[in-house]
Parts: sequence; structure tokens; C-alpha cells
Amino acid sequence: LQKELLKYKQEARNLQGIKDALQQRLIQQDASVLQLKQELLRANMDKEELHNQNVDLQRKVEERNRLLTEYKKELGQKDWHLQQHQTKLDEILRQLSEASYQQVDLEWELEHKEALLAHCMKREAEE
Repeated sequence: LQKELLKYKQEARNLQGIKDALQQRLIQQDASVLQLKQELLRANMDKEELHNQNVDLQRKVEERNRLLTEYKKELGQKDWHLQQHQTKLDEILRQLSEASYQQVDLEWELEHKEALLAHCMKREAEE
């Protein structure tokens, strides 16, 4: 009985050691699970923050795209007005050129008539 008692005591100590080791391992695993939960919570918070930043950036991109579209529209209108003014300017320059040619012709004709008049006056004076 004494031997059996020692044997069972030894077995009880071994089982108590195993139990203590398992409890220690369970405590470590609980600590690891708690740490993982904290990391998951931080990761979810970071994910939410990134999502909010992404939404904000998308809103800003949409606003800038809207402004860009407006600026392109305004630029198109200004180009059209510029083409209209360029067409008018070209027409005015053409008319100015024609008027300049007519002026030269009229000046030449005036000089010719003045010369003719001077010649006639000279002839009349001689007569």
C-alpha cells in the first residue's frame, strides 16, 4: 500500500505538473489572443481611417474633375470667341489692305491729274 501510495502521489505530482504547465500555456495563449484582438482592433481602426481618407480624396478628385470640366468648357468658349475675333481681324486687315491699294491708286491718279493740270496751265499761260 505504501508503494502504491507513493506511486499515486508521484502520479499526482506529475499530473499536477502537467496541469500547471497546461495552465501556464493557457495563460500565454490567452495573452496572445488578447494581443491579437488588440492588433485586430487597431487594424480595423486604421482601415476605417484609411477608408475615410479614401472617401475624402475621392470627393476632392470629383470636385477637381468638375472644376477641370468647367475650365475646359470656358477655354472652349474663349477659343471660339478668339476664332471669331481673328476672323473679324483678318477681314478688317483685308479691307485695310484694299483701302491702302485704293489710296495709292488715287494718289497716283491725283499726281497725274495735277501734272496734267500744271501742263495745261503752262500751255494756257504761253498762249
